[in-house]
Amino acid sequence: MRQSESQNQNSPSQMIDERISELGDWRGTMLSLLRAWIKQADPEVVEEWKWRGVPVWAHDGMICTGETYKSVVKLTFAKGASLDDPSGLFNSSLDGNTRRAIDVHEGETIDEGALKALIRAAVTLNTSRARGKTKSRG
Repeated sequence: MRQSESQNQNSPSQMIDERISELGDWRGTMLSLLRAWIKQADPEVVEEWKWRGVPVWAHDGMICTGETYKSVVKLTFAKGASLDDPSGLFNSSLDGNTRRAIDVHEGETIDEGALKALIRAAVTLNTSRARGKTKSRG
């Protein structure tokens, strides 16, 4: 078991910090950058740590996960298929009915404005669904 996974007393944000530090290469740098943009796009975002080591960002439901693999950093949007992507950031998991992902490889760049727009759209979708559930309960 990795040290970060064994220290359950750490907050999810601290565990994400540790993951970024553990990576120690371009993946950590990219995950850190994407995380910063997510927080800028939604200052109320909640950081979570799920499934034995996956950073998750949520606001009235999951927005996206930030997974790191050997050759890619993957942002998977939980409800990505329901989001408009006019900039064409989604480049992975395109066949599913629910999720969409952005795979970033070493040396690639991401359009900051387009990513922030996707984050805001995901938050809007989540909050509108959360309000609908509240109203229907009555």
